[in-house]
Amino acid sequence: MGTPLHSTNTPAGSARTAARRRLLVVDDDGELRQLLSTYLTRHGFDVLLLSSTSQIDQFIDRYGPHLIVLDLMMPGEDGLAACRRLRSRGETLPVIMLTARDEAVDRIVGLESGADDYLGKPFEPRELLARIDAVLRRNPGGDVGGGLQTFQFGPFECDSVARELRRDGQVVPLTGGEFTLLKVLVRHANRPLKRERLLELTRGGETDSMDRAIDMQIYRLRRALEDDPGHPRYIRTIWGVGYVFVPNPEGSGAVEADAAAPDSAAVADST
Repeated sequence: MGTPLHSTNTPAGSARTAARRRLLVVDDDGELRQLLSTYLTRHGFDVLLLSSTSQIDQFIDRYGPHLIVLDLMMPGEDGLAACRRLRSRGETLPVIMLTARDEAVDRIVGLESGADDYLGKPFEPRELLARIDAVLRRNPGGDVGGGLQTFQFGPFECDSVARELRRDGQVVPLTGGEFTLLKVLVRHANRPLKRERLLELTRGGETDSMDRAIDMQIYRLRRALEDDPGHPRYIRTIWGVGYVFVPNPEGSGAVEADAAAPDSAAVADST
């Protein structure tokens, strides 16, 4: 089960003077989770905790960690499978793999699964801290919700820290739910998402699949973003699939599948 962000003041003399970095620690060892939370928080990080990979996608999309510390050996989906799955969906978030096995073949398998670094248990917390710092130095960027604090498209700027959408410097009013949905769409730019997937990413899958809240939020986002909501350029309907966010409608990266039918300013059809 996940826990809220742990946040404390960055200690005096810390090398981190900019915005605090956010880590997601996924390990089924409760004692180790708490030890790492205390230690890493004391060294200037915000820390999220999970005991399994079952909520890892939701935590990535909701909280935007800069790096994942992921245990290899866990019940259910293990760290290797989770890392491969994240990479297969296009997730570039840095991953440091932890495991009680420290044989060379296990390190190779961990790295081949997409992990950025590998640390065998037991280990000193300061060694993990050093590896985190090294990986973050190699991976300074990311997308909204995963490293980069702002994302620009057209005349808009999406600020994931202030949770604001601005057009030419002016704040565009959005509800919390609408901003969360926009953030998810931005993270998955040019990738069609089914309504069920959007519900899962924005609400943890706890809402009935027939809930039309996503359609209404899409409708409101279009009114906020589009010059002509009846012919949207940024948030398009992929008929029979779902929705897709296209940050560069004039560029070559625009999705072509939406050309099958025009969009409507009204609430979208079932997908």
